Order: sequence, then C-alpha cells, then structure tokens
Amino acid sequence: MIKYFLLLIAFFSFSASAQINRKPILIDTHNDAISNELITGSDLGKLQQTGNLDLVRAKIGGLNAQVFSIWCGDQYGNGTAFRFANREIDSLDALIKRYPNKIKLVTTSTDLQKTVKQGKFAALIGVEGGHMIESRLDYIDSLAKRGMIYLTLTWNNSTPWATSARDEVLHGDTLKHKGLTDFGKAVIKKLNRLGVIIDLSHPGEQTFKDVMALTSKPVMASHSCAYALAPHRRNLKDYQLKAIAKNGGVVFVNFYSGFLDTAYEAKHEAYLSRHKPQLDSLMKIYHDYDLASIRLNAINKAEADQLRPPLSLLIKHIDYMVKLIGADHVGIGSDFDGAESYPLGLDSVTDYPKITAELVKLGYEESDIDKILGRNFIRILKANRG
Repeated sequence: MIKYFLLLIAFFSFSASAQINRKPILIDTHNDAISNELITGSDLGKLQQTGNLDLVRAKIGGLNAQVFSIWCGDQYGNGTAFRFANREIDSLDALIKRYPNKIKLVTTSTDLQKTVKQGKFAALIGVEGGHMIESRLDYIDSLAKRGMIYLTLTWNNSTPWATSARDEVLHGDTLKHKGLTDFGKAVIKKLNRLGVIIDLSHPGEQTFKDVMALTSKPVMASHSCAYALAPHRRNLKDYQLKAIAKNGGVVFVNFYSGFLDTAYEAKHEAYLSRHKPQLDSLMKIYHDYDLASIRLNAINKAEADQLRPPLSLLIKHIDYMVKLIGADHVGIGSDFDGAESYPLGLDSVTDYPKITAELVKLGYEESDIDKILGRNFIRILKANRG
C-alpha cells in the first residue's frame, strides 16, 4: 500500500513539474524537523509516518535544499540556550554522517549548487532566536563556524538587545526599550562582517527599522506572510515588504494557517478548548506545544482539517507579494514541522509541486517561478557570504 502511495505521489510530482521546461532548484528556508528530532528520536533519512519532511519525501517532492531551523523556546536562557543550539546542530551533523551519500551541509551558494548537481540534498543551518547567542558576540562566531547562514534576531521573545514583534505589540508599554540597543547594533555589524544573513521574520517594527537603517547587506524574512491580507503581528506590512525589496532582500512565504487566514486563530482556540484533556495528556508525553498540537490534529484529523484554509490562500499571499515588490524578492519558507496546521493539500514536502502548478495556472513565467522556488535564495546567500 505504501509503495502504491509513493508511486502516485511521484507521478503527480512529475506531472506538475513537467509544466516548466527546466527543473528549478527548490529551496525551503525554514523547517523545524531538526528541533523536533531531539524529542521524537525520528530518523529523517528514512520515510516517516509523521512530520512533514524526511529525505525520502524530499526527493519525491523535488526539494533540493533545506534551511533547518535551530530553535529553542524562551525557557532556555543564558547558560542553556547556546548549548541547546549546539545539541541541535550535533543532531543534524549525525544525520549527515549516517547518510553521506544523500545529504551534505553547505554554507555557500557555490557549494549549494554543486551539491544539488551531484544529486545530494543540501542542508543549511538557520538559528531562530537571538537569545541563543546569549548576548555574546563570540557565540555568533561559534555558530557561524558550525554553519549558521542566518540568524533570526528574535523569536517571539525579545532579547536584551532587540525587541520581538510579539512583545512590541502585546507588551509595548512595559518594554525597557524598543528596537536595537547599542549591543544590538554591534550584532548587526558582526553578522554583516561574517556574511550571516539577518532574518527579520520575528522582530518587531522598531527592530526592523533599526536594522534596515544599519545593514550593509541584503536581509531576509525566512518565514513570513503579508499583513495586508492577514493582519497578524508576525506578518509584514507593505512598507516592510518594500523596504526588504529595496535592500535587495527576499521574503519567504510561510505556510502556517494562522498567518494566512485571519479566521483561523479563533476557530483553532475553540477547537483546543473542546479537546483540552487530550492536549494536556499529549503535553505530558511531548513536553512541547507544537508537537502536542500536531499529534492532536492527527488524532482528530477530520475535525482539524475543517479549520485549514484552502491552498489558494497561500498562493494569494505569494501573488500579492510578487505584484507589490516583484518576483526577485519572494520565496518559500514553509515553517513545516513547526506548526500544527497548513492549507488543505499541503501535508508534507511531497506537495511542493502543487505550488508550482498553481503559479503556472496564474500565468507566471518560467524564470519567475525559478526565482521564487530557489534562485532568489541563492542570490542573497551569495550576496552575503559567496
């Protein structure tokens, strides 16, 4: 049964990708599978029955390269966050050592393209949350040496040197400062010198403005949507999208239902309330809200699927950004394995060809699809570090 299922997916993948003459390099800039691997003990080199990514499904979906998110929550602070980041990188290193003929760690655009030509999966490292450097510039050096190609300046929690979107919106009156401190500005200069891309997906608007006034290299938003279509604090407003484009940077569109659909959050809260005993039990097993929520949805799949927006809404966010700032500045940053819900039809990395097919239907040129799926990321990676 599984073999039959895989053959169907492979056929669909081929049919969708065949609509463009030259196979593009497909790169996703944000996935949390490595973060989850420490909890679940899964082997991403083999076909998994849970989660959104493994090397088998990546090949079926045509995914050539993945920036793996190195993440920990705000319960980790000085003395623990940096150590946890290194544990996650160790986990990725172990995966690569187990499957050296299938996957390789890359840090430059040249190495990425060479690895893809060799038929291997290119793995990259993005550190999601400035708290993981523990307010130490030397920790930036250490993480860069291990392969960090971008640093998300904050997660939902602020750092002592940069404020997050969540805190600026929800706790703005109680913050000691907004935006970058002097140390935060030193972080930006350090990242520019090292060629580590600055990721602006989670920081607040004041942090955003401070960064754009200071950075000397193109920035990115590794997993964000359009605020004009879904006014969530994590999404980017038009002026921010335009500023990133003017800087030469790229916005990589997030697949999470809550950032695509303004109606999702209320429906999801009601759903969680109905299943609170189940969720509490799952939290005792996983000790991680996202994993517990993902498992809850698997148990109650039919009900959870009713909350999911249509695939057309994701395409609308992509198309909105392309029309506003141009195809040179838009990409894919799924947030797979980092959220409990995505649009109907997007269940794993095997489903990427559906996005290509929808863009073809909208009349997108082959060259623009190529940029969105991967070339734009290669360009800003080269602009930052070669």
